[in-house]
Amino acid sequence: MASFISAESFVKLVFFISMCQICLATRKLNELVQDNPQLLKYHNGPLLSGKISVNLIWYGKFKPSQRAIVSDFVTSLYSSSPSHESQPSVATWWKLTEKYYHLTHSQKRRRSSLSLLLGKQILDETYSLGKSLTTEQIVQLASKGDQSNAINVVLTSSDVTVEGFCISKCGTHGSSSSTKSGHVIKGKNKFAYIWVGNSEAHCPGQCAWPFHQPIYGPQAPALVAPNNDVGLDGMVINLASLLAGTVTNPYGNGYFQGSAEAPLEAASACPGVYGKGAYPGYAGNLLVDSTTGASYNAHGANGRRYLLPALYDPSTSTCSTLV
Repeated sequence: MASFISAESFVKLVFFISMCQICLATRKLNELVQDNPQLLKYHNGPLLSGKISVNLIWYGKFKPSQRAIVSDFVTSLYSSSPSHESQPSVATWWKLTEKYYHLTHSQKRRRSSLSLLLGKQILDETYSLGKSLTTEQIVQLASKGDQSNAINVVLTSSDVTVEGFCISKCGTHGSSSSTKSGHVIKGKNKFAYIWVGNSEAHCPGQCAWPFHQPIYGPQAPALVAPNNDVGLDGMVINLASLLAGTVTNPYGNGYFQGSAEAPLEAASACPGVYGKGAYPGYAGNLLVDSTTGASYNAHGANGRRYLLPALYDPSTSTCSTLV
């Protein structure tokens, strides 16, 4: 199923794709600002809980400095001493997801919590499955990570194409049954996975906005990326959105709006919003580095700065921003 909105309203092309049972959500090519998003409904399924490792599976060529941008972001999600962090912080942004757990507890009378920690980093620099990947191959790569208490994140380099990439999606999240040597193990639990591609060489106007001019609508100047890498800073935006969707709707029966095959989730319910005052073509009022001119809204580990999407606040039914 495909849908799109006219360029006059400044919308990037939107395609809703059903990925059968192996993909639950897509980071869509859509930057329409929604001022009054509808309430995300809880569909009575489990949320990810406990201590969860985020394993990074790097497919293709990435510089160590590029890998550090993403690994520092994941490290930034959890903080044992938030009062000592520069604010606004990545950890503060992530803390909003706790509201979904509080709502679930009030409905099911069962307390749960979540801690995301950086896990393994697996490198596949030899393109073991080639440079053109199917959805099934993404799941195969994801299965290289831990298959319990983990989110396995597959990150593909700028010279790798993936089924639907740039045509209908910038990344996906889903779940798959545990496997051994590529074969499904019957009776085993499912594991959660995410895929995000580096769009710099393919479609930065779709998947790395606002660090590149959009393909539709007003051609405002692109913002300066906070880590000086349009492709990787764009990947962080998409990864952040998909992580929020993964923990609050890991198996397709958590929090979402609309069809289970094409759901709006915690971040995708607020597309194109990064700061207060956002409107189509304008990311919002952001912080700007006085030296580099880079735009950002969150401080992270090792002095990093990031631009992170607004999250839907279920307690106020609004899109919540850090700035």
